[in-house]
Amino acid sequence: MSTTIERLDGEARERLIRWIRHRMEEFGITLPALAESLESDQKSEQAVAYRDAWGNTWNGSGNLPEWLQRAVAAGQSIEHFRCS
Repeated sequence: MSTTIERLDGEARERLIRWIRHRMEEFGITLPALAESLESDQKSEQAVAYRDAWGNTWNGSGNLPEWLQRAVAAGQSIEHFRCS
């Protein structure tokens, strides 16, 4: 989103920023809360190494999670779940 905002210039950019600020005020979203949420999202996206069709994820460290253990025990290759 920041890339899109950066491409806007002048009044269009200012209108969009005002709109975002208004929505944040409307829903009680603070800048620190937004920053924390964005940081958390980025960390979780970077950490995912394996994912199944139901949205279960694993970062690849520690023991295999149950969902992946069951899939491997059923004959599925762990590489099938690797995120590229």
